[in-house]
Amino acid sequence: MNMDMLHRISETLLERRKADPETSYTAQLMAKGPDAILKKIGEETAELIMAGKEGNRLHVVWESADVLYHMMVLLAFYGLSIEDVLQEMRRREGISGIDEKKSRKG
Repeated sequence: MNMDMLHRISETLLERRKADPETSYTAQLMAKGPDAILKKIGEETAELIMAGKEGNRLHVVWESADVLYHMMVLLAFYGLSIEDVLQEMRRREGISGIDEKKSRKG
């Protein structure tokens, strides 16, 4: 998956906010609101944790894709895109994780 693909998926998810929930899983999820999306993120994250514990690399990839997709659905629900996350990651690049965490406490 390259950045172009992430941007295309992000754009599609933003469009799905207006889609018919009868014809789109993403639109169904968004129509249910943030609690439903967050529940799916929790479920998929738990499955990723289990895949990581079992050590099956293919399952880790599958579950990671599910977590990423549902995270991007949440972003789109709030009118955000993967670019918003990438901008934040660029801001953090080269900054110690410890220092970055301290900067958010102020």
